[in-house]
Amino acid sequence: MRPLTTIHSRTAVLPFENIDTDRIVPARFLTTTQRRGLGRALFHDWRYREDGSENPDFALNQPAAQGAEILVAGRNFGCGSSREHAPWALADYGIRAVLSSEIADIFRSNALKNGVLAVVLAEGEHRYLLDHPGVELAIDVAAGTIELPDGGRFTFELDAFARHCLIEGVDQLGFLLKHADAIAAFERACEAA
Repeated sequence: MRPLTTIHSRTAVLPFENIDTDRIVPARFLTTTQRRGLGRALFHDWRYREDGSENPDFALNQPAAQGAEILVAGRNFGCGSSREHAPWALADYGIRAVLSSEIADIFRSNALKNGVLAVVLAEGEHRYLLDHPGVELAIDVAAGTIELPDGGRFTFELDAFARHCLIEGVDQLGFLLKHADAIAAFERACEAA
């Protein structure tokens, strides 16, 4: 994982409620265990027409959304199955953060474990972002803040371990491997006791 300390980006907005993991990455793309390349499958059935060409009406295909690293989604984002491919596809596409008033627990956990910041906002804050697509935001992961262009701020809660892993750019296995020597020493001490 790449370390995630701050994000400075415009937002792309998908205001629809109940966007499930099959909408995020359709099941027919789940035949891989590779993360690379899944960005092409992100929101595939919305992003592309039947002939494979881009759907110019889809929000992420709009010129203003190009390069946006922050996705503002409607309520209950990531519901449905627990497929880890959904955050993989978001990350491979270039989305570093998802903001909503409600994010499904399993999706949120998978996203945080895979380097995608998933933030639950208060209803009023969420409504502001939905109503202002393309707004420039500055997210500070360590401080738990989202700075608006006018200097206003939203704050967000994030589990301390998830925050640490995002900032350090490690997943759970990477975290454990960084402590391999200490774990081995502990095991030796336990065996000796």
